[in-house]
Amino acid sequence: MTQFLTQYHLLGPAIGLATFLIIGLFHPVVIKTEYYFGTRPWWVFLLLGVVSVAASVAIADPFWSSILGVFGFSSFWTIKELFEQRDRVIKGWFPKNPARSSEYPD
Repeated sequence: MTQFLTQYHLLGPAIGLATFLIIGLFHPVVIKTEYYFGTRPWWVFLLLGVVSVAASVAIADPFWSSILGVFGFSSFWTIKELFEQRDRVIKGWFPKNPARSSEYPD
C-alpha cells in the first residue's frame, strides 16, 4: 500500500487524513471515558501510547510507522485531556454522571 501511495504522491495526504481521524476518534473517547469511569483508566492510555510508539520505532514502513506514532502520542495527550475533562465537568461545562457524583468536589 505504501508503494502505491508513494508512487502517486499520496503518502502525505493519507497520513494527514489518518491523523485527522485518529484525533477525531479520541475526542469522544475522552468524554465517554471520563463520564463512565472518571480519570481512573489514565494508565490504559499510557500503556497504549508506550506500545504504539515502540511499535512505530520497530516498523520500517513509513505509513504504518507514522500512524502508530500519531496514535501513540494521541494516547499520551488523552491522559492530559482526561484530567482536563474532569475539570470541565466540575465547572459545569459537561454533564456529571450521577452514579459517580461523589467523585466531584462541590
